[in-house]
Amino acid sequence: MNAELIGALIAQRLWSQPGASLLKTRLYLVLRQAILDGAIPTGIKLPPSRMLADALSLGRNTVVRAYDQLLIEGYLETRVGDGTYVVESLSVPGRRAASQTPRPPATTELLSLRGRRIAGTGASSSVQHGAFMPGIPDTEHFPFTTWRRLLSKYVRREQSHLLHYGVGGFGPLRTELADYLRATRLIQCEPRQVMIFNGTHQAIDLCARLLCDAGDRVWMEEPGYWGARTVLQAAGLQAEPIALDDKGIAPTEADWEKPPRLVFMSPSSQYPTGIVLSLERRLELLAKAREHGAWLIEDDYDNELRYHNRPVASLFGLDGAERVIYLGTFSKVMYPGLRLAYLVVPPALVDAFAAGNAEMYREGRLTDQAALAEFIAEGHFAAHLKRMRAIYRERRDALRSILSTRLGDALTASGGDGGLHLLYYFNAPVDDAVLAAASMARGVVFRPLSIYYLDPDRARSGMNLGYACVPMPRIGPAADILCQVLEQGFAELGRRCPVGC
Repeated sequence: MNAELIGALIAQRLWSQPGASLLKTRLYLVLRQAILDGAIPTGIKLPPSRMLADALSLGRNTVVRAYDQLLIEGYLETRVGDGTYVVESLSVPGRRAASQTPRPPATTELLSLRGRRIAGTGASSSVQHGAFMPGIPDTEHFPFTTWRRLLSKYVRREQSHLLHYGVGGFGPLRTELADYLRATRLIQCEPRQVMIFNGTHQAIDLCARLLCDAGDRVWMEEPGYWGARTVLQAAGLQAEPIALDDKGIAPTEADWEKPPRLVFMSPSSQYPTGIVLSLERRLELLAKAREHGAWLIEDDYDNELRYHNRPVASLFGLDGAERVIYLGTFSKVMYPGLRLAYLVVPPALVDAFAAGNAEMYREGRLTDQAALAEFIAEGHFAAHLKRMRAIYRERRDALRSILSTRLGDALTASGGDGGLHLLYYFNAPVDDAVLAAASMARGVVFRPLSIYYLDPDRARSGMNLGYACVPMPRIGPAADILCQVLEQGFAELGRRCPVGC
């Protein structure tokens, strides 16, 4: 499919579906749908923005903004000096190009046991944006002009070293991160201890492969982040759930009789409950880790997004760089499609992790890393965070107020001082997965709390609501639909939100 055919396809769809929305929004939606339904195949090069604008009789900025939105959402990627492409690895349930023949039904013989476990997790969603998808930041307020300027600066320069693999990541970015973490998280580290990865899952995978052998125990917070669980289990580790209390993860003495090799945890804001691990529990875990030779992975996924209280000191900062590996990401504070995360490892692990990263993943994307380093150094990152904290706080307060008024004692809130989501337990014995499906059918998404549990017998019913990517005018109508779905679900039990239901 050449550029002219793509232009004709988009023109036909764009002008055959008139609507009241802005042209840039309609163009974005048409392009996205064409990618999702296979009309535009994966891996194909899109027309340059000026060419598509001419074909559609639109302003070039309209096309650029549509491309930008699809870029940050992960549908498109730019290749230095070559243009814009549909992501080749894009996987969407039900997507099949028209030229492809139907595939035979999947059977257990096609996959390994590990493959069946991964494919059968069922926690990921084809919907990655909108009310109330957790973990998705606002992108409308991202400083595209500044970011595009920085990217263009490094793309246009003849700097061949940015086109090669990077060992551990782009040096200036590692330096900026070391300085940033020293000031904000009390982490004393050298730039060489900071390793850059293509997303948190890649970083977690390397930790599992370098620090553990197949069959080793890994403790997971219960409930906890299912994505990390999937990665660790895929690496052959035996995941074991450890219950939480009001002080955070709470392993018992009996648990320590069979110590883990690895503990994956989010102590500053436990995901998804928002519980902050107490200082007493932090010191206890550090002592036990040293005693038993366990490694603690500290997932500090949204430490920048605190709305009232200052972030607590990092576990890595308390440890003195002995048994803790610190994990951070830019996906939650910039945009998901950036796919840049980082580890801070103890000095003793630097050489091994640098070698492992190079051997396993052949890290690159130095142009993005160079732009990000300058984005931080020039103060744009700090300014963006300050602005987004105010926006997110307003959205969180609006959603929380509506739910409190409409549903009252039917819900019990957990956490909520920061991050991008609100967690609620249902006080009625309803099936949260059924309610989530009913809500999605009406265009409103939430993640059922039960999917965050490794042990189904421990699972509680509830919902994880992401408010960050929902504009203020949309929060009220979407919350109204959500409340209707929940009220109907509670009513079907013969109860309508009573105390203690």
